[in-house]
Amino acid sequence: MNLDEKDNILDELRQLYPEKFAKEDRAFSHIHRGNRIFIGTGCGEPRYLIRSLMEFTRSNPKAFFDAEVLDVWTVDIAPYVDEKYKYNFRFDSFFIGNNTRDAINKGEADYTPVFLSEIPDLFERKVVPIDVAMIQTSLPDKHGYLSLGVSVDIVKAAVENAALIIAQVNSNMPRVHGDGFVHIKDIDFIIPYDEPLPEYMPGIDSRTALRIGKYVASLVRDGDTIQVGYGNIPNAVLANLCSKKHLGVHTELLTNGIVELIRNGVIDNSKKNINKGKTVASFCMGSKETYEFINDNPAIEFRRIDYTNNPLIIAQHNNMTAINTALEIDLTGQATAESLGKVFYSGTGGHTNFMRGTVLAKKGKTILAIKSTAKGGEISRIVPFLEEGTGISLHRGDVHYVVTEYGIAYLHGKNIRERAMELIAIAHPKFRSWLIEEAKEQNLIYSDQKFIPEQKDNYREELETYKTTKSGLEIFLRPVKISDESLLKDFVYSLSDKSLYFRFSSKRKDMPHERLQELMAIDNTKGLLLLAVTRREESEQVVGIGQYHLSENDYSAEFAFAIRENYQNKGIGTVLLSYLIYIARKNGLLSFACTVHMDNRPAVFLLKKMGFVVEATEEGFYELRKIL
Repeated sequence: MNLDEKDNILDELRQLYPEKFAKEDRAFSHIHRGNRIFIGTGCGEPRYLIRSLMEFTRSNPKAFFDAEVLDVWTVDIAPYVDEKYKYNFRFDSFFIGNNTRDAINKGEADYTPVFLSEIPDLFERKVVPIDVAMIQTSLPDKHGYLSLGVSVDIVKAAVENAALIIAQVNSNMPRVHGDGFVHIKDIDFIIPYDEPLPEYMPGIDSRTALRIGKYVASLVRDGDTIQVGYGNIPNAVLANLCSKKHLGVHTELLTNGIVELIRNGVIDNSKKNINKGKTVASFCMGSKETYEFINDNPAIEFRRIDYTNNPLIIAQHNNMTAINTALEIDLTGQATAESLGKVFYSGTGGHTNFMRGTVLAKKGKTILAIKSTAKGGEISRIVPFLEEGTGISLHRGDVHYVVTEYGIAYLHGKNIRERAMELIAIAHPKFRSWLIEEAKEQNLIYSDQKFIPEQKDNYREELETYKTTKSGLEIFLRPVKISDESLLKDFVYSLSDKSLYFRFSSKRKDMPHERLQELMAIDNTKGLLLLAVTRREESEQVVGIGQYHLSENDYSAEFAFAIRENYQNKGIGTVLLSYLIYIARKNGLLSFACTVHMDNRPAVFLLKKMGFVVEATEEGFYELRKIL
């Protein structure tokens, strides 16, 4: 819309509704003592109206007092929390941002913990009555409708329930399809004022965030409907989704990263089973280019927050995947995104609703993505237990996956001991020994849990690989993790008595925790235990193991392997042994040696086929060696 068109529209409206076009002072004169003043949120906040209200208050310090200012989150200044306005305003936020955190924690402002999805109901039932709503809108269209643009969320409910509505009409505000339209007849005062909308563009600030994003992206399936939070880690997640197909979006927040995926055809919403073909969100925080993209775009719909964040609506999306962040998570799987001990940091917000709704969805998947440390690596974000006073944002049943830069932990259906070991495995290496000892002391894990603390990282991700056997079976080869005890126990007990004897040279038929520990406690400077795994959705099954230990006096290693009974003769042994030889050669080893029972004919046949030579026989065993 050019300048002449804009002026013509506003001139026509002035003639139709002259009483609505007034000076700021006249509009603000209708605010009375004790009023609750709602201010439009995020990048939709009416900054000019806020500045003008502060000027009015300075010029008329006794015009009103003890007014309560309500909002969700401000990305700009929040002058109403300034000490000099304390007799005029008391600030109460439904979410805590950088500009208001100090005031709230000092007791100079208030915080109301509530799910964002429930705020419209509070307005409608007058539990939180709204006297004045100060909002920002687009220019009206020819039918007299203005758009709330980038911020529909709780703003629409505030507009519908406020006694007095003051609107800053800004030609830079996009017109967005969905619930955000307000007719000029319902607005009391219109203040035309153009200014750029606030832009919010957290970057992808580190290789750490990108690494986390890569892990998270590996969990997202083609055709999933996604919800992604805000910040540099969610941005990194979105940046890693560029190879996915037919993604859908049902989220509270629309960001630059989502728009980029729409532009590139990754997000087309074609597989959604509700709101098919539509990207559904409630508010937008991004760049000017993103605001231009959503302007009058029929593929984008902004709905009220009590729709987008309603767990019952979220649960209707098949293959829903919710991706969020947290400040801390403890070894039992409960996490906080709102406070650290007794310090309020952000708020209840919306991600709890998304995680809970996604748990209820058919094939839903919840992912919590966090950096392993904070404060420059000085503290661990994975802790034994959350500190006293910490708000529990996500309960132990809400989180399926936890992702750090050190890998992926799957918690769903795991007991406390298994959860603790999963999370310790993806903690920062320098905190793992501490977490092991704390977990032992709190009886979360075995009291004799073995751990090799000397290594920087006891898991060698670079050795992970997929291979296909001669029978067409795809297997995933990876080193053992400290959290794999249950998988290995299941594998060992799948073996026949004969196979157990062949592998462990013992007639014992049990493999208790103590023996499994000896098998798993591998110092990767001295050896390797490799698992051959099949994957089915979230579950893994070990179908084979291969292991070598370095000899002390030369560049050789002793090795052994075993294959699950119902997976034998499928080529797993060949693939597993070939990969072990490949790794050994890269590590500078010169030879492999093994001891095989003479009756283990399949193993003897395989080893000879792969170039092993029988060097000796002793008491029913072959000693075989291969020069690498």
